[in-house]
Amino acid sequence: MDRTVIAYVIYLLVSVALTIWVARTLSRNGRIFLADVLHGNEQLADAVNHLLVVGFYLVNLGFVALYLSSDQTIEDTRGIFEALSTKLGVVLLVLGVMHLGNVYVLNKIRRRGVMEREQMPPVGPQDWVAPQAGA
Repeated sequence: MDRTVIAYVIYLLVSVALTIWVARTLSRNGRIFLADVLHGNEQLADAVNHLLVVGFYLVNLGFVALYLSSDQTIEDTRGIFEALSTKLGVVLLVLGVMHLGNVYVLNKIRRRGVMEREQMPPVGPQDWVAPQAGA
């Protein structure tokens, strides 16, 4: 079997496994965070969590597929490791950026909700002032 094909197979197996592992971890642990962001609405938190996971899979697996091809021919075992380290490193960086982006957006939503809950309600009028003459 051609070494380039071996590198492709290893790249796909590791990238897909990493994507699935990260998505499951984020889904399991992010559900609690989403429930807090959405003020305890469990059904909405589950729905948003599922949509985020589907989007995460689509973006990351699409990137893995697009990043599969290579112009270089792999000559030896060292070439396999070098190609895999570059490709997997980029995939891991994309997974990390996607994760941080999701956390950033959800944290902004959460902080907005906390600020709205902590604001003092408007106070009703305490007294009545008569209009001034000539005004």
